[in-house]
Amino acid sequence: MKLSSDVLDVLRDDLVFVATSSSVGVPNVVPIGFARPLDDETILIADNFMDKTRKNLEENPKMALIPKEAAKCPYQFKGTVQIFTSGKYFDEVTEWGENAMTKLKPKAAILMKIQETYTVKPGPEAGKKLE
Repeated sequence: MKLSSDVLDVLRDDLVFVATSSSVGVPNVVPIGFARPLDDETILIADNFMDKTRKNLEENPKMALIPKEAAKCPYQFKGTVQIFTSGKYFDEVTEWGENAMTKLKPKAAILMKIQETYTVKPGPEAGKKLE
């Protein structure tokens, strides 16, 4: 499912929660403030402080993401990631950090390609995979 313009707007302006799992199945979830959609199938995330999340992604490049404002954007996105420590994606997240009030220096850029979308809206359809 490609992301609609409404969903893209929420993802541009909202904190997201990212879930990962190690190769042996140990889960981890963290809030991420620097995540932006690049297009209707790809989300770019800045690795500013990731520790367990980054280790998990290096072992198992699968990620799930949900916006903090799930009432406005009741979806869970699942996909596969690539990690960049140089190049255009890294340069983009570095620019985000330089423009932030805290002057962050990202360690990497995480590029998530959305492969599945699920509804998290309460009710009988909760958890249903969207086409």
